[in-house]
Amino acid sequence: MWSGPRNISTAMMRSFGARSDCAVSDEPFYGAFLLDSGEPHPFAKETIADMDCDWANVVATQSGPAPHGKPIWYQKHMPHHMVGPVSIADFPHHRHAFLIRAPERVVASYRDKNELRQPEALGFAKLRQYFDFECRRTGCTPPVVDSDEILSDPRGVLSKLCEVLEIEWNEQMLAWQQGPQPEDGVWGKHWYDKVNASTGFGPPPGALPELDGAYRDVTDACRDDYEALKKFAISA
Repeated sequence: MWSGPRNISTAMMRSFGARSDCAVSDEPFYGAFLLDSGEPHPFAKETIADMDCDWANVVATQSGPAPHGKPIWYQKHMPHHMVGPVSIADFPHHRHAFLIRAPERVVASYRDKNELRQPEALGFAKLRQYFDFECRRTGCTPPVVDSDEILSDPRGVLSKLCEVLEIEWNEQMLAWQQGPQPEDGVWGKHWYDKVNASTGFGPPPGALPELDGAYRDVTDACRDDYEALKKFAISA
């Protein structure tokens, strides 16, 4: 599952992780991204020290057998992390899906957690690039899910996603254990406070937040890529 930050991506990881038949991994390229880019993210030093930061090694691990012998492996990936010598093209045997969220909601959430200097930090353009790549590679449209649709009808949208991915729907996906999970990255202490307090998906979304100045500029820069992907979003 490819998404930008603040896209309910951790809630989606919790949802799949609640399945007894599914392993999950949390942003496995984050350490390599931080090491190569030098981005001053919260817990950057701790993340680099805790993770395998060799791009090729991470690809090999994520392309190997699923942890604990599980038949399904949900991998949470961020396209803007892919600043090294690898890309989505290095995962030809994976089933790729894409999680999107209205840029207004992403910007409003991100600014509360980290400095937002440029739209590239939110990954919209690269997410669209990866989506287009998968369309060309497979000749099919890969699944897209919008966070607003998921929060409005978790069962309806997630069951449809499972159908498209050709995996059995499981009611376990609608609830999870409160608190941090063993698979969480060390950065979760900064980023995951809301999802750690939850036991399921949040309420349906309200009105879009109003933004101005530089935040509005970033939102506008992401809009075309979001709208291009939203046309393909699964609805219940």
